[in-house]
Amino acid sequence: MAGFRSLARQVRDPRCDLALRRYSLRKCLERFAPYGHRATWDHLCSRAGFGPEDRSPDPARLVAALEELEEARSVWLAYEVEFAQRRKKEKHDGLRRPGSVDDWHRLTWGGFGVAWCDDPRVHPREPLAEVLRRLIAALEREPGTVCPVCAGERLTWRYDLAHEPSSGPVCTSCGIVVPRPVLTPEALAESRRGRLLMSA
Repeated sequence: MAGFRSLARQVRDPRCDLALRRYSLRKCLERFAPYGHRATWDHLCSRAGFGPEDRSPDPARLVAALEELEEARSVWLAYEVEFAQRRKKEKHDGLRRPGSVDDWHRLTWGGFGVAWCDDPRVHPREPLAEVLRRLIAALEREPGTVCPVCAGERLTWRYDLAHEPSSGPVCTSCGIVVPRPVLTPEALAESRRGRLLMSA
């Protein structure tokens, strides 16, 4: 099974058939897809300027999509290294019980679904790396009341999400499932009330 870097080389390789280069980019998303596979693909296509169903996109656009994905992946991998070092130090210092950020992080190890978008057509417009930087910054500060990615104030609790956790607060502006650890208890309760008002 090819790894992310091997697939990335195929995307860049002009000697490879265009269909293989496109396929390799799609396969990269099996290794790293911050919004989930379908939403990340839709995001990359729209930012690079080719259609999700385009079978023969301009190779330069494929590479542009790959470069955005690689930058985001490097941001996330750096965070994971810091996270692992912090946990190691905490364990050394006797803090064995992980916190809520740690519980959330276990579900997203490797970067899949860190900013899950349940609707693949609704996702942030900013570059992936910027979205991840904002999310990481939110994980490293005190909980807030708005979406850490777009500062949207309308968060609605949704059930039956296609990712773990299977329910949670969704930003109605950018579409991400907001990680619970970045929100105050009051903001979480408000998102649940929003759900009740919408269904009434």
